[in-house]
Parts: sequence; structure tokens; C-alpha cells
Amino acid sequence: MSELVSHKPATWRDYYDMCKPRVVFLMLLTSVVGMFLAVPGMVPLDILLLGNFGIALVASSGAAVNHLIDHKIDIQMSRTHHRPVAQGRVSQTQAGLFALVIGTLGMAIMMIWVNPLSAWLTLASFIGYAFIYTGYLKHATPQNIVIGGLAGAMPPLLGWSAVTNTVDPNALILVLIIFAWTPPHFWALAIHRKDEYAKSGIPMLPVTHGVRVTKVHIFAYTLGLVIVTILPFFTGMSGPLYFASALIFGARFVYWSVKLLYRPTETTAMDTFRFSIVYLAAIFIALMVDHYTF
Repeated sequence: MSELVSHKPATWRDYYDMCKPRVVFLMLLTSVVGMFLAVPGMVPLDILLLGNFGIALVASSGAAVNHLIDHKIDIQMSRTHHRPVAQGRVSQTQAGLFALVIGTLGMAIMMIWVNPLSAWLTLASFIGYAFIYTGYLKHATPQNIVIGGLAGAMPPLLGWSAVTNTVDPNALILVLIIFAWTPPHFWALAIHRKDEYAKSGIPMLPVTHGVRVTKVHIFAYTLGLVIVTILPFFTGMSGPLYFASALIFGARFVYWSVKLLYRPTETTAMDTFRFSIVYLAAIFIALMVDHYTF
């Protein structure tokens, strides 16, 4: 990938892109579901709006820090070479200040208008993703996405604690679902981008242990994920509608992992990656629909 960078001035779109809006939107979906599952009725409107706004700002700050730390790597990969910091449209100083401002604002909202527990948990998630994962684990071990995945799995707990000011076992089950989902989700992408990760020096599992081993890992983690996703039914957090949805969507995820392992085409890895996003959204939407149906 070319090392040439753009000399165009930054626009609002560049700062918006640094927030990784599609990733943050998926996080907010799980946060919202966590909020609604925490109460039998309606979530207080101020908590629903301010809580998710604060979580979104802190998550966006973490995304901006990721752009800042990884800008030299991003320029080498076709998936990320266009990013504003990598291209030089946003300077490192500007990116750092942007992350600081929106992160501080998000923390202030959580601390003042939500509750301190959810604020500190949100800060812990930010530190885990922006610094422990991006700054260290990503470059230190092929198990980076497994260990670091906990930070990205926190939003349901953040939403739940924003409403109840507690750390509830059921909220931890929701965290466990995303934690189990993250490796097969990201490893599918890593297979597709194996050569670019190798060039950048990031020790992703397909680079260090090979594509076949990674596919076996994806299959094993997907089976584990299906088991984890039915826990809400057996703990009484959800009913038959969710249980059926978890099994149906889980079977489809297993199908993709089996196809990736035994009958892959050039697009199977990315198809698996894309389905995994739909899968997570569907699972959490099913949780909320079930909550207000049964």
C-alpha cells in the first residue's frame, strides 16, 4: 500500500469516521438492550438518552485513539489506509485532542447525569480497548482478540448498570455472549486480510498459526458461542422466543464456520464476517423482543 498521504484539510466527515460509527452503533444496540432487560417496564428516558450518549462519546474516543496509535499500520492495509490520521488529513495532535475532548465529555455525562458505577465501568472499557488492546495486546500475542475482546464486550453491562447502578449476573451473561462472539467474528476478517496483517507485523492467528488452525478455532468458538447464547433462557432472563432465535441464528453461524473450514470460496471468510455482525444484532434484538413478549 502506498505511503503517500493526502494534503487535503480535515472535514467534519474525517472526525466522524475516526469515531468508527458503525462499530459504535452496534455497541449502542447492545447497550440499549442491556438497559431494557434491566427493568420490567420502560427505561427512564433521561438514562436512555444521556447514558447511551455518554457511552457513545467514550467509545468514539477509544476509536479515535485506535486511529492515532495504529496510523502507521493503517497506511499499509487496504481496509484502513484511507483513515484520516493515516492519510495525514488529521494530525496526531488533533486526533489526540479530539479523543480527549469527546472522552472527557462522555465521562462527565456518565458521572453527573447517570451514575458513577456506570461511568467507571465505561472508563475501564475505554482503557481496555484503547490502550491495553490497541497499544499492547494487538502487537504482543495471537490471542490478542480473545484477551482484548472483553473491553468490547462491556456495553450491555454499561447499559444495565446505567439503569440499576449494579453489576448483575444477567448483565454478565450478556457480556459473555459478546466475549464469545468476538474471536470468530474477527478471525474471519483476519483470514481475509492475512497477507496485510503479515505485512504490518501484527501477530494475528492466521499469520502465526496458519489459516487452517484459525478456521478450527472459529468452528470451536462458534460452538461455544451457541451454548453461551442459550444461557439467558436457562437462567430465566428470556423465554421461548429468544431460545428459538438463538438456536436458529446459532445454527446459521455454525453453517458458515463449517463452510469456512471444509468448503471455502474466495468470499467465504468475508461472508462469515458479515453474517457475524447480523447475527449479534439479531440475537440482541431477539432478547429485547422476548423480554416484552413473554
